[in-house]
Amino acid sequence: MTVVPEAKTLRRTPLHALHCERGARMTAFAGYEMPIQYPLGVLKEHLHTREAAGLFDVSHMGQITLRPAAGELSALASALERLVPVDVLGLAPGRERYALFTNAQGGIIDDLIIGHRNDHFLLIVNASRTEVDWKHLRTNLAQVCRLENNADRALLAVQGPAAQSVLTRLAAPVAGLRFMDVGEFELARIPCVVSRSGYTGEDGFEISVPAERAEKLARALLQHPEIALVGLGARDSLRTEAGLCLYGADIDEASTPVEAGLEWAIQKVRRPGGGRAGNFLGADRILDELDCGPRRRRVGLRPQGRVPVRNGALLFASHSDRDPIGVVTSGLYGPTVGAPVAMGYVAPAHALPGSQLVAEVRSQRVLVEVTTLPFVAHRYRR
Repeated sequence: MTVVPEAKTLRRTPLHALHCERGARMTAFAGYEMPIQYPLGVLKEHLHTREAAGLFDVSHMGQITLRPAAGELSALASALERLVPVDVLGLAPGRERYALFTNAQGGIIDDLIIGHRNDHFLLIVNASRTEVDWKHLRTNLAQVCRLENNADRALLAVQGPAAQSVLTRLAAPVAGLRFMDVGEFELARIPCVVSRSGYTGEDGFEISVPAERAEKLARALLQHPEIALVGLGARDSLRTEAGLCLYGADIDEASTPVEAGLEWAIQKVRRPGGGRAGNFLGADRILDELDCGPRRRRVGLRPQGRVPVRNGALLFASHSDRDPIGVVTSGLYGPTVGAPVAMGYVAPAHALPGSQLVAEVRSQRVLVEVTTLPFVAHRYRR
């Protein structure tokens, strides 16, 4: 993960004082001052999440509520389907769905989570894209819904095999949630919206909590020995091992869902031959790529040796080739894998697992092998 210094005044999450108290090293990220690591260190934070449970402050993420201006929620769902290539009308109350805002060229404006909250939709969007998404929604949906920017709420994530054990001590009914379920629960006597989801590949939960009560909830969670605070550094290595995309690195407005290997998020009803096929921004290109294939594909990469191949490294078909056939978009040392891992885009002819490529690292060329994703199996509770 590349952290770019930002000159403007940084915002702080409701847990800022707690981060400082716990010795976090802070950095600028998406307009916020965020913890990149704690004294435990990135590697141990990563492994603790895989073995027990990590507590992440993800309050920089945007939380946007969409309420129908008039009529039924189904009318809003139909309108929202013009902005995403996924089945919103078929999303049941109490369920979430991974989605993508696409532009007219088929590129990805943002990836997000849509939650059906009975009488409204709750969208969780990327911190770096919140303002862009807000304008996009206002431009396209202002006539059919009321938008609420939930700046008065924080967002915490508890991830790892011990996550359920910890949360059920605060609210036993959360054990009944399946992956991508969402509901209201009281944790530490605080009303929260809890979903069984996350960004690590592990079982876990994301908790939307009133901002003024977020620190109280975080301290209640930290009373349990299974829980350790985890910063952005380990969050990045966890999601990379899980093969999950980072907006601005692995996906952006120049990449399509099919190029990014995210076509699994496009349900049959929105595909050619489906009952509501197309009718979303960029549909012509995306549906054509579903039928004919894209010009490039996101793949997993396993570098030989111990040196990580970072984002931006060019990929070549052989040591002697001068014309690149792809580029690395995410790359680091995978603590669980015990070796470097990376993701990137390559031409379709080089995208088959087992293909041998070469990456350029500090003017040196390193062998890499194309592999399937994820590097570490997901452990979601289906």
